[in-house]
Amino acid sequence: MDQLKEISAKYLFEHAKRDLNVYESPEKESVIMILLEDLFQLRKIDIMLNKQIAWDKSQQEMFESALNKLNQYTPVQYVVGKAFFYDTFYSLNSNTLIPRPETEELVQMIINENVHIAPSIIDIGTGSGCIAISLSKHIAQSKVIGIDISISALEMARNNNKNQLASVTFIECDFLSATPLASETFDIIVSNPPYVLESEKESMRMNVLDFEPHLALFVPDTNALVYYDALLCFAEKSLNEAGIIYAEINEQKGLEMLELAKKYGFLNGVIIKDSFGKDRFFKAQKIEAL
Repeated sequence: MDQLKEISAKYLFEHAKRDLNVYESPEKESVIMILLEDLFQLRKIDIMLNKQIAWDKSQQEMFESALNKLNQYTPVQYVVGKAFFYDTFYSLNSNTLIPRPETEELVQMIINENVHIAPSIIDIGTGSGCIAISLSKHIAQSKVIGIDISISALEMARNNNKNQLASVTFIECDFLSATPLASETFDIIVSNPPYVLESEKESMRMNVLDFEPHLALFVPDTNALVYYDALLCFAEKSLNEAGIIYAEINEQKGLEMLELAKKYGFLNGVIIKDSFGKDRFFKAQKIEAL
């Protein structure tokens, strides 16, 4: 592409379509629009109207560098350093998972079902903080804590918390080896822990496998519910009466999850499907024995 003083939005879009080789339509067009909106504040209407934008060598280099990263399978969310979740953008880095639409469904479920006044909430394995921050913003007077083992992820979560003007407290904790906040109890416990089986790696796309943090993704096939075992053990002791535990799960493990929950006294556990029809969420309420 020659250096120009002005360039059309449509030309940029077509250039990206031609040079971006690792996606097929319509995903390719979606990825390009995310990139163009971030780099040049261009929207679909600007492409349609063939808007002219100022253009110089530095912009060209930035554009070509971004396309090169995309062609190396870097997810577009890592290229632009952010992802849209629930109702706003969250900053990301390589130590935080890219939020998924299913997790937005989990957040919406919790907000819709909350009956507690000023509930105490803990998000275990908070990552970028998107679950904790969304709940803090949309459940009035909630007191929300997010924990994670990754210091780098927590730095990003705190940055998001500040940018979103939320009031989440973030704490470093290895949940598998330490009990967080042993003296506190909660009305809502939520977690989207690692649940992808090691055996599922072969079927995963390179932009996930090579770039998203494995610590936040994978569990051994031989101990697939290790995080849920710790989660339910924690909930048994730390969930208030009538409190609810929510978790995102591997679609293959719903029945095993219900059986595990019974071990910790959660006899009313249910598995809820996501919008794609997959068993994706576990929910159970704490009911004290009479």
